[in-house]
Amino acid sequence: MRYRVAGYVKLAKLWERSRDTAIPYHHQYYEKKFEGHPDFELVDVYIDITGRKEIKNRPEMLRLINDCREGKIDCIATQTRAYLAANTGEFCSLLRYLFDMANPIHIITEDEQYNINTIANDDHQREELYRMARSFTEINPDEYRKWLEDVFLGIDKYVPQESGTHGY
Repeated sequence: MRYRVAGYVKLAKLWERSRDTAIPYHHQYYEKKFEGHPDFELVDVYIDITGRKEIKNRPEMLRLINDCREGKIDCIATQTRAYLAANTGEFCSLLRYLFDMANPIHIITEDEQYNINTIANDDHQREELYRMARSFTEINPDEYRKWLEDVFLGIDKYVPQESGTHGY
């Protein structure tokens, strides 16, 4: 199987001053990483430059989630899992949502220690991450439902219905 992969980066607001170099750098990074790879096809690179930590306030993360939901992405690659979510609650909510999709999304990180690769699935990472995410979100199901509502409201706010344009 050839996976349709998306690169994701979340940069701090201070990178706004270097936006013209930061965005091309990260696009080139992922293009080079997956160029000619037999198992991966790079679909897009999603880059948020913001001081907002919550997923509901990160337009490119919302666009990425929407593209996953629409079946355009099979795998999210990111340099660190910290780019995905700022806290455990959001990380678990995001994982549960992505893993619960009809075609579950894979995650690959490059963290020095404790990297995630649900495709290789060493040590049954996918199953263990799902178990953790589900257990965490079931502790407070209202919080998970609220997270889902906020994400879908964010998608409606930031992601335009016409393809090829960004709503931010």
